[in-house]
Amino acid sequence: MKGKTVSVIGAGSCPPEVSARAERLGRLIAESGLDLVCGGLGGVMEAASRGAKAAGGRTLGILPGLDKRAANPFIDSAVVTGLGHMRNFLVIANGDAVIALEGGNGTLSEIGLALKSGKFVVAVGAWSGLPGVTPATGPEEAVDKIKQFLSNAG
Repeated sequence: MKGKTVSVIGAGSCPPEVSARAERLGRLIAESGLDLVCGGLGGVMEAASRGAKAAGGRTLGILPGLDKRAANPFIDSAVVTGLGHMRNFLVIANGDAVIALEGGNGTLSEIGLALKSGKFVVAVGAWSGLPGVTPATGPEEAVDKIKQFLSNAG
């Protein structure tokens, strides 16, 4: 899995149970030898990055603004864009596959962009029923499905 990247998308602000799920997801991604890319801010993005860093993983944050200091403290490399919400496409484009957690319209837009771009999308929770999205019961199953996809994709 070395050299492969997973885009993690979800709410910029989330309740503790979603944060815990995102942190577990980030840890599992890193333990699988995958790099994590996200929007670089708070909520699901910060929790997943924290989990990845705790497991020795690498993180990339694609920021909506022009200030690298806006990145959460668990981002290794921050990329500023000045694009606001339009940066969502860059979050998706830089992942070999996508895992979606709970979120709002920004997350929904990222799922749409991912599917339109032909990306493999796994969702835990709210987005599991969308056409074209592969459902997962939790972080473990989501990462297993991503690893299986990436292994088969070459």
